[in-house]
Amino acid sequence: MCGIALSIGPEADPATFRRMLAVLAPRGEVTETRSESGLLAGTRRLRVVDRDRAVQPWTSTDERWLLCFNGEIFNYRELRAQLTRLGQAFRTVSDTEVLLAAFQQWGEAAVTRLRGEYAFAVVERATGRAYLARDPLGVKPLYWSRRPGCLHLASEVKALVGHGAPIAEVPPGHHGWAEADGHVRLRPYVDLLTIGEGLPVIDDPDEAALLVRAALSDAIRMRVETDLTVGVVLSGGLDSSLTLRQVRDIHPDCVAVTVGVADSPDVAYARRLAADLDVPHVVVELRPRDIRLADVREAIRISELTEYGDIINAVVSVPIFRRLGDLGIKVVLTGDGSDELFGGYPMYRQVAPAAARRLFLHRIRNLCRTELQRVDRAAMAHGVEARVPFLDLSVVELAMRLPLDLKVRHGQEKWIVRRAFADVLPDYILRRPKNPMSYSSGLHERVRLYKPLFARLHRSFGYDLQEPVRRDFDTVLSRCGNDLDRAIADGLDRPDYTVLEHARDLVGAAKWNAAPVVRRLVGPRPARR
Repeated sequence: MCGIALSIGPEADPATFRRMLAVLAPRGEVTETRSESGLLAGTRRLRVVDRDRAVQPWTSTDERWLLCFNGEIFNYRELRAQLTRLGQAFRTVSDTEVLLAAFQQWGEAAVTRLRGEYAFAVVERATGRAYLARDPLGVKPLYWSRRPGCLHLASEVKALVGHGAPIAEVPPGHHGWAEADGHVRLRPYVDLLTIGEGLPVIDDPDEAALLVRAALSDAIRMRVETDLTVGVVLSGGLDSSLTLRQVRDIHPDCVAVTVGVADSPDVAYARRLAADLDVPHVVVELRPRDIRLADVREAIRISELTEYGDIINAVVSVPIFRRLGDLGIKVVLTGDGSDELFGGYPMYRQVAPAAARRLFLHRIRNLCRTELQRVDRAAMAHGVEARVPFLDLSVVELAMRLPLDLKVRHGQEKWIVRRAFADVLPDYILRRPKNPMSYSSGLHERVRLYKPLFARLHRSFGYDLQEPVRRDFDTVLSRCGNDLDRAIADGLDRPDYTVLEHARDLVGAAKWNAAPVVRRLVGPRPARR
């Protein structure tokens, strides 16, 4: 929905604050600020809900509280009805106003009633205390850094690096108070490492399929309740295809967008499905040689990511959201999160069920700094809000109640999702195997040429104040035999690839990129006429 920035404390500096907010300019359409002694607050707002009246920073009618809010509360209409019955009066029909009213009514317990993707700060204006909260999965970001006499809060790391101080994040599913003395004390209101624990296991395939379909359909429905055109990032894989099918049925004013090499699997599958569904389809066709160092550098600047594989995916993602921004599409749905929930990776079927559950939970807990960070930054850098229905908390809780043999069966990953939507998706989608994003677009090996430069480029933006680039955890995990504890320890002991590892990787990428040139040089020449 927007980017937020706050400077709180006696040393809050207007010039510094303006620079912070300017860095977040791509996240929205309008700049809205409020300045007073010891409190500088502002948003760069992407106008989606009650576009003219939901002005931020939003203040309570008694002027006690000030809200800066990034994201959407999807159940705000239900909450508004409850609050109205409790005597609350409303000036708008926005989720922004409902969010602050919910906080006033229920205090810190309000977050347990929210269904959405959000990060926000509520400041008590008289004292400078700030209540911070982030959604359960960490779809929306929130970071902070502290200097003497001032606490800075912002939606992106790049807005805080100029302070030269360490940068920390509000973890997913956490909330708490930043006190007037600058100390930030947060605690979980949702524990992603125990989610689903103690709830009955659903092992009947028919029941599980019905519940998966109902939960995903509802999560998608809530995310398309808008009068705007909705985009869908379409790779032609299972997750994005069922998302597009559901969106088309619920919200026909939609468009699919795909990126890839002209003859890549993603483009071929996506073209076929969009035509079968009669959905407008935009293909961002790229040739591997179109990706240059400048594109890699820009993707790193935008994404702030800290694992090599995620950076490669960001290079591929940025052109999608750039095109969506050019088309004026503000709201887009993606299929991210399905692999983590429903067994889309080989590691899950290579260990015992108890170990597999730990792997599921570990990946889900870290999505906020991998796939979700990529999606948020790549989208919001072009004024697009990306929504992720597979990571609705109800879907996550349901997925963790399903045994592994419903997720992976007969060697087929995400088996229960395929069964749940078998009657609405064509066989060529249901049978398509899982392919990593950058590979199936045909662009992975081109980007891999630049991997040895990723860490240096990352440092050039000051992002190591938050976290340095490190080895891909999946690679570490595989080398440790999918032993999670060993992999975590190894990742701490050797955080980055060695020079030799980088050299081997570069040789492999160079061979792949040289192959087309070699084929042209040694292949048969066209006959002269």
